[in-house]
Amino acid sequence: MTTLRPRLLLHVCCGPCATVVLERLLPRFDIACLWFNPNIQPAAEHDLRLENAQVVAEHFGVEMMVEPREEEAWLRVVAGHEHAPEGGTRCTLCIAWRLQWAAQVAAAGGYEFLATTLTVGPRKPAKVIHPQGQEAAQKAGLQFLAEDFGRAGGFARSVELSRQLGLYRQRYCGCNFARR
Repeated sequence: MTTLRPRLLLHVCCGPCATVVLERLLPRFDIACLWFNPNIQPAAEHDLRLENAQVVAEHFGVEMMVEPREEEAWLRVVAGHEHAPEGGTRCTLCIAWRLQWAAQVAAAGGYEFLATTLTVGPRKPAKVIHPQGQEAAQKAGLQFLAEDFGRAGGFARSVELSRQLGLYRQRYCGCNFARR
């Protein structure tokens, strides 16, 4: 007898963070990954991170959907918050917008759950991310999986898996404002 697992769309911020999240969630969910990160600048950095995320998706045997970059739209979302500190209002707006986009894709694709890899890294606290994900999921008729994937050794495990897979590990969150 085959047991159907719930379908989850996983918003992926980078390959290293996706490693531990996929490792933890694949036993519980049927997962497809979504790449939507118009905040990552410059374009070469965006493409390098996407390549590494695709390596992880292939390693774990999951589909990676890639959305258009939409950098100009992202700039409009964060306009007026360019000088906000890392982790401030600019980041909250950016996270909310990307998760709203992901929730729309998930709803259109018939997924039941939405999750994000954003909580793996130490600079993006779950207490900021989870409310944005919950709101986006609720509006789209989905459930948000509010797990802090950086806890219980999650960040360290992502570093270990990244080394094993030979992944590029970035040194800044993504946007040029944070890089400064």
